Amino acid sequence: MFTTKIRLIVPLIIVMALVESLAAQTALPVAIAHEVELQFDPTQSGAAISLTGNFHTVEGSFALKHGVVRYDPVTGKVGGEVVFDATSGKTGNDGRDRKMHKEVLESAHFPEISFRPDHADGALAASGDSTLQVHGVFSIHGAGHELTIPVTVHFDSNTWTAKAAFQIPYAKWGMKNPSVLFLRVAAFVDIQFHAAGSIR
Repeated sequence: MFTTKIRLIVPLIIVMALVESLAAQTALPVAIAHEVELQFDPTQSGAAISLTGNFHTVEGSFALKHGVVRYDPVTGKVGGEVVFDATSGKTGNDGRDRKMHKEVLESAHFPEISFRPDHADGALAASGDSTLQVHGVFSIHGAGHELTIPVTVHFDSNTWTAKAAFQIPYAKWGMKNPSVLFLRVAAFVDIQFHAAGSIR
């Protein structure tokens, strides 16, 4: 009788342990409940660009000057600013870069590219990955444009990383399309943003 009870209890204990393990693995991440400030590290942040053409795709990069973002999870309100150095843009071809800065970006007159977020939809987890829809004003070539960007953020203790992919319709926003003769390029540029920093 005693042996039979043990035989019944042991499988039950194993099942309970498996249920607890699965529950722990599928538990929802704990969301941040207080305002956080994300300080950007320019040495670990930047943006890669890609402009598709009929014969080739131009790829390049821009350096981050500085950035800080404050997020209130209760209201979804976001503040701060992320600023890139427009004059830092490089595509690996000096002649093409001179044309980009002089004729397209006019970076001598508009030396900064910035994003000022004002609101975010989604829950920011205290650890691991979160994806938020961040709305704000993207300023380039002397003009601001409303934009919503899906941003994936990863929290790890007191540090964070983030990445985002979106498009900029530069021609629609008043910048010159550099297409010439038979060489045609798209009227929008793809942006791959990456950043890292500390949490306050």
